[in-house]
Amino acid sequence: MKQFFGKKSRSTLALVIMVSFILHLLAIVIFGTIKFVSAVMREETVFEAAPIEPPPQKEPEYTVNLKQRNQSTPPPRPPAIVVNNPSELDIPALDIDVNVDNSSVYGRGGGGFGDGIAGVREMALTNFLPESMSGRCSPQERMQRLREMGGTETGERAVTRALNWLQKTQNEDGSWTAKQGQPYPVAMTGMAILAYLGHCETPNSHKYGDTVAAGIVYLISQGMKDGHNGLLCSPGVTSHATAYEHGIAAYALAESYTLCKEVDYEIPNLREVTKKVNERILEGQTDAGGYVYQLPNRGNGGDNSVGYWQMQALKAYKHTKIGSSGEIRRHIKNSMEWLEKVQGPNGAIGYRSDPNRSPGLTGGALLCMQFWGEGNSRAAKKAAEYIRENTKFVNFRDKSANLYYHYYNAQAMINVGGETWDWYNQLVRDKIIEAQQDDGSWNQRMKHGPVNDHMATCLATMLLEVYYRFLPGTAD
Repeated sequence: MKQFFGKKSRSTLALVIMVSFILHLLAIVIFGTIKFVSAVMREETVFEAAPIEPPPQKEPEYTVNLKQRNQSTPPPRPPAIVVNNPSELDIPALDIDVNVDNSSVYGRGGGGFGDGIAGVREMALTNFLPESMSGRCSPQERMQRLREMGGTETGERAVTRALNWLQKTQNEDGSWTAKQGQPYPVAMTGMAILAYLGHCETPNSHKYGDTVAAGIVYLISQGMKDGHNGLLCSPGVTSHATAYEHGIAAYALAESYTLCKEVDYEIPNLREVTKKVNERILEGQTDAGGYVYQLPNRGNGGDNSVGYWQMQALKAYKHTKIGSSGEIRRHIKNSMEWLEKVQGPNGAIGYRSDPNRSPGLTGGALLCMQFWGEGNSRAAKKAAEYIRENTKFVNFRDKSANLYYHYYNAQAMINVGGETWDWYNQLVRDKIIEAQQDDGSWNQRMKHGPVNDHMATCLATMLLEVYYRFLPGTAD
């Protein structure tokens, strides 16, 4: 015990205490150093992980003076249209300033309003879109269909150039029209909207949203008025052209409703006007199942060129799920019976009951049959054979290149598919692309065909959208 607590042991104890103190101090220094280095490293890690923002990209400059908006937000929803005096309706302004430079005279012909009518970012979808229309709204699927069905990237660029041209030529009130003659802005606006929607350019579109919204609002505003004979037509128009205008506009409004609902974009009064104008089509069918000028709801017979637009509109109306599906199908059954009745032995279906008068309209009949589940009927097969045996496309200025007839033929032939579609696609595709003007438009004037650049451009655009506009062979 003494040797431990004696003088020597005390020295030893002091040494132990000193060593222990040094060790503890060293541990504290080491620990502090580790904490400090860790903190510095964390700060450096956060700094290194911070994203470096790229310099802002300058938006492309367009000749249309659109109010710029943040691309992360959709265009503003148009205000409600309240009609106190239908003859004095103010169209809500959508901040669009467009200089129109159309000088075409609206003429007469079987392709439009004469003596027989003389649509990249992914959207948030609501699963309302019918399967047959779904592919147009997916850029990936759209390009896949384009390649699979025989389209080309050159053709797709032509579509974009055409949509740009339409944007530049829109009127301040949202309509499209020629400047001279009888402009029929309701029909021209309906065709433009169908061309945009065929590419799934809705009011939510970053580039074309304001343009499309303004066009739809224009049609709504006209549809809320009491047009001639209760039809949606251009102000002052009382001729047989009213039936064409009504059908084209009804078709455009129904597709607009479906696609706006799909992207959850509400336009005031769109539903109400869509219902009104399409129910008017149901009311206007003749006893024979056809449709004639003025849609009078009496008499027999039918003008097939008028009727095709009504039947296309009713198909789009059925997709909206607004009207009675049973009532629509009852009327369509009568229409199908009418088309079979007026078909010639060679498969042609013409202007009215005579299959030899404007037999180039056969494609419209075949398309309507396909739309309504009759694509495999005997009448449809005969019509397809007639088109295959009698269709030519010599050059863009030749009467065989009538864009109005080919608007129907292209949609009908892609539904037929197989070698028949390959033949037709090779016949017309490149000639149409090559005929596009430098400004993005098409110029074709033809009896029973386009009557101005606007109509020609819309028809040519929808022809080049045929690869993805509808899923081939479906009648859903």
